[in-house]
Amino acid sequence: MGLWFTEKQTENFGITAKIKQTYHTEQTDYQKLDMVETAEWGNMLLLDDMVMTTEKDEFVYHEMVAHVPLFTHPNPKEVLVVGGGDGGVIREILKHPSVTKAVLVDIDGKVIEYAKKYLPSIAGKLDDPLVEVRVADGFMHIAESEKAYDVILVDSTEPVGPAVNLFTKGFYAGIASALKDDGIFVAQTDNPWFKADLIRQVYADVKEIFPVTRLYTANIPTYPSGLWTFTIGSKIHDPLKVKEDRFFEIETKYYTKQLHHACFVLPKFVEDLTV
Repeated sequence: MGLWFTEKQTENFGITAKIKQTYHTEQTDYQKLDMVETAEWGNMLLLDDMVMTTEKDEFVYHEMVAHVPLFTHPNPKEVLVVGGGDGGVIREILKHPSVTKAVLVDIDGKVIEYAKKYLPSIAGKLDDPLVEVRVADGFMHIAESEKAYDVILVDSTEPVGPAVNLFTKGFYAGIASALKDDGIFVAQTDNPWFKADLIRQVYADVKEIFPVTRLYTANIPTYPSGLWTFTIGSKIHDPLKVKEDRFFEIETKYYTKQLHHACFVLPKFVEDLTV
């Protein structure tokens, strides 16, 4: 039978993967970290026994977090990633030639360390000259920033442990202050099958702060339910009104300019969470 790992996504449901080997296990100052090789998904990062990323499907999440807001903003130069220590979002940000500075703030330096070692295809751009990596509290970094960024991307874990504060209305208000006058932010907001109340609350909180608020989805098979949501808040620019000449060719596996608009077309039960 071999060794299998199961992420218990609810009390009554989980996802299981066959483990070929375990590279590293550690209780960091903030969370339990495991780096394993799976038979189906390649190398996989687990935090507190939850799947964070895998070599096989990581491109979906990282592309959709980054490119939707970066193509919506007409001239993104200074970009912040809160969390995202695996480096995947940073990799996607650097595909945009207008970007002059990409700051990564992750509270757990061990995630960065082991992503570089075992997930080089994801973390390979963390040492790029345009990238500034800070091992620090993203909540506090936001609170200390004032009109510093064009785009902020919140690549957090689920709202447990060190990420709890990253799903609060106060955090979103802080993001608004940290963004420039035409800034945009995106946060991953979990799945509508098991976390409908979370999505509904986050959307309502963001809508009170940002004039333009949208919800969009992507299919990520190793995340709970496979259907994942992202909430975008923008001071001016609407992702649904991006003009054709704004798009340019970049290397992607999931995101396309057609999908940019299509991902905002929601199933009825998901759309109802935004009302």
